[in-house]
Amino acid sequence: MSEHFQLIKKDAETGARRGRLKTLHGTIETPIFMPVGTQATVKGLTPRQIKEDVGAQIILGNTYHLNLRPGSELIRDAGGLHKFMGWDGPILTDSGGFQAFSLAKLSKLTEEGVAFQSHLDGSKVFLGPKEVMTIQANLGSDIAMVIDECPPYPCKKDDCVKAVERTTRWAKACKEIATDNGFLDTGHHVFAIAQGSEFEELRRRSAEELAELDFPGYAIGGVSVGEPEPEMLKQVRATAPFLPEDKPRYTMGLGTPPQMLKMIAAGVDMFDCVLPSRVARNGAFFTPDGMKNIRNSRFTTDLKPLVEGMDNYTCRNFTRAYLRHLTMAKEMLSCTLLTLHNLHFYLDLMEQVRSHIEAGDFASWSRAWIERYESGERDDG
Repeated sequence: MSEHFQLIKKDAETGARRGRLKTLHGTIETPIFMPVGTQATVKGLTPRQIKEDVGAQIILGNTYHLNLRPGSELIRDAGGLHKFMGWDGPILTDSGGFQAFSLAKLSKLTEEGVAFQSHLDGSKVFLGPKEVMTIQANLGSDIAMVIDECPPYPCKKDDCVKAVERTTRWAKACKEIATDNGFLDTGHHVFAIAQGSEFEELRRRSAEELAELDFPGYAIGGVSVGEPEPEMLKQVRATAPFLPEDKPRYTMGLGTPPQMLKMIAAGVDMFDCVLPSRVARNGAFFTPDGMKNIRNSRFTTDLKPLVEGMDNYTCRNFTRAYLRHLTMAKEMLSCTLLTLHNLHFYLDLMEQVRSHIEAGDFASWSRAWIERYESGERDDG
């Protein structure tokens, strides 16, 4: 068993795991969801709200965006990302490789990394193993991600083979850099990212090759890039069993509450997604009976909370009618209150997951939870 990750209990019927991950800025109880703070802020919320009202244990930042603006050197000189943004809990930073491919203008892939033009001002930028590890060291990330090549969906198998091979080479280089510069020795973690697209044998190959490199943690990448949900879940299930059992497993960039429960059943421990905050800015909120939209006219005179009995600031203090009024009036407070609720809903769900894994009834509980949620969404039209 690794020193930084403790596997407390495994579900008897599924692959669900209850764990505990130690980082420089605190211990994380898993399974866990990480609110996304791409630009050194979780949109619409203060760090105090994120910790006290949402209950977040760890948040996510992004190397690509923070390096372009305001720059990792400035953040380093300000005392690191934790001090810069006023958050004293753990931070995971994505390497920025995905954004370099998806957001940048005229990106060009080479064996050394990816060269691209900034989507902000067109300036030339390069990200390779040395660059992403240097930037994340400047940020002071508790968990830094390696740079990888994320193949599109669909893709040709030959192209996917090349992406898997390059991902392994880059991961090895990232770990060597993090070892040589003392990043790992000072208690920071580096997670590798398994790729393989829809090809199960490549998923297994990627996971096994990276497992041999003995990283502190592992991620399942290349999912939620355009494939249908059944294919996405198939890819996660094809990867997780071949990642080390004594290390945390993280699926990047998703998902809905039912998707997370299904992936937890496949053995995944960590998640991040912009969905809770993004949909809040459009009036949507999560309930055990599916996602609803506060703009719906039926909420005009509804004096109930968003979710009865849910213990967060929004639900304790405000009615659906008031929140609809704010949303229709385009008041900024509506985004803050809905974002707070949605993120708390996700974190509360993870707390329930942990308790049911410990109680030994995760499988039956999660099936019933998913059925209620999906039935409610169907009934809502």
